[in-house]
Amino acid sequence: MMRKTLSALMLAAMCGLAAPAWAEEAPAAAAVEAAATAEAAAPAEAAPAEAAPAEAAAAPAEEAKPTPPVFNEGNVAWMLVSTAFVLLMSLPGLALFYGGMVRQKNMLSTLTQTFAIFCLIGVLWCVYGYSVAFSGTGPFFGTLDKMFLKGVVYDANGFFTATATFSKGVVIPELLFAVFQMTFACITVALIAGAYAERMKFKAVLIFSVVWFTLSYLPMAHMVWWWAGPDAYTSLDQVDSLNATAGYLWQLGALDFAGGTVVHINAGVAGLVAAIIVGKRSGYGKTSMAPHSLTMSMIGASLLWFGWFGFNAGSNLEANGYAVLAFANTAFATAAAGIAWFFAEWILKGKPSLLGIISGAIAGLVGITPACGFVGINGALVIGLVCGVVCFFSVAYLKKVLGYDDALDAFGVHAVGGIIGAILTGVFVDPAKGGVGVYNNWVELTAGYSSAQIMIQVKAVLIAIVWSAVVSAVTLLALKFTVGLRVTEEQESEGLDVAEHGEKAYN
Repeated sequence: MMRKTLSALMLAAMCGLAAPAWAEEAPAAAAVEAAATAEAAAPAEAAPAEAAPAEAAAAPAEEAKPTPPVFNEGNVAWMLVSTAFVLLMSLPGLALFYGGMVRQKNMLSTLTQTFAIFCLIGVLWCVYGYSVAFSGTGPFFGTLDKMFLKGVVYDANGFFTATATFSKGVVIPELLFAVFQMTFACITVALIAGAYAERMKFKAVLIFSVVWFTLSYLPMAHMVWWWAGPDAYTSLDQVDSLNATAGYLWQLGALDFAGGTVVHINAGVAGLVAAIIVGKRSGYGKTSMAPHSLTMSMIGASLLWFGWFGFNAGSNLEANGYAVLAFANTAFATAAAGIAWFFAEWILKGKPSLLGIISGAIAGLVGITPACGFVGINGALVIGLVCGVVCFFSVAYLKKVLGYDDALDAFGVHAVGGIIGAILTGVFVDPAKGGVGVYNNWVELTAGYSSAQIMIQVKAVLIAIVWSAVVSAVTLLALKFTVGLRVTEEQESEGLDVAEHGEKAYN
């Protein structure tokens, strides 16, 4: 994903509708010469009439009016639909998926957290988030030049501002891109809530969400997805200077089609840190904390899968073959991961469960996210299978060994699945394995592959882990010693529905 206002080259092309200066001067000079000849040969009284054409010809030509950018209606329609799909992932998809997995007394609290986080981050995205993530020339942060979406709706000529896609000369409205990206920011912050569910103060939830969004999500989005756009690359001499204005991980050549690092590793690591610092739920490991409604969770997981087609295929920003590839990979990898988790659980625990297969599907969606537009179908199947099995072991065994209480497995599914998907993207982007290859630059557009891409992916993963962990730890520790992180033991026993919100999910 990327954005960029119309390049100087494109603006010059549009302004080039006016005639060049030399073309204006030649007719005027010829007319003046003809008038002089006529004046010498004609009677004196005829001179004023003959001079008139010369004066008219010498008048400056009217400047051509600027023309609006041309948007492909199919691309715009697809991106509108994709944006709505991603919103559906959070509301109600993630809310129901998480809500069904908590105990009944915390159902409404979980729904409220998801809804409130989405609304809060949506407003902050408009105020400063989009500007910080998608502007400037710095490697880690953008600027505040686009606060309140200044210049994002209309350009200097009053036309809808255009932003680039992945194809040269193809643009979409920048406002549409901004809203699409908003849905990503909102769901990323909401994902973390799965780790601290059922015991964190609502006030602390909101403050943490604001700080983490500002200091972890926005820099990661800028590092991975911000660049000058394809139209800026017109000659090989420009490549290095243009790359230097991109985000840090883009400069390294890291591949992340739809958010393996930005969304899933980022949120999953924050979830692990939150689970450790907030602490375990009262009675964890001693009393039953089984999901109260797997029916709700199954509906939520299905909505997540449905919305994820907008998340992944929409990240192509155009309705073309690459969007179809991302769409298909999302379908096949998810199915493979669901089956892999399902059978791993059946073999090792004796019974296959609904919670297992829907958790596996989510793991597959997470794993294919960074790879969906880069790998072939075989690569997608492998990524899905690996994510299904490894995430199952992470949730079923690693969590018990390490002793942390990641209530809804934000780390075990999102961080672990995101790490697998990000690294395997570097493996299966290889054209020999069915991948699309990696451009050597955005001028020649020659796709190739080097095994060095794997280490680039590993480096991106490590940066995402460290960045999110540091921001999360510092923020949570600051909150712990100021406003406090946890509800009281009595409130936790009563349930956060009543204790925090004065309502019940069920009567």
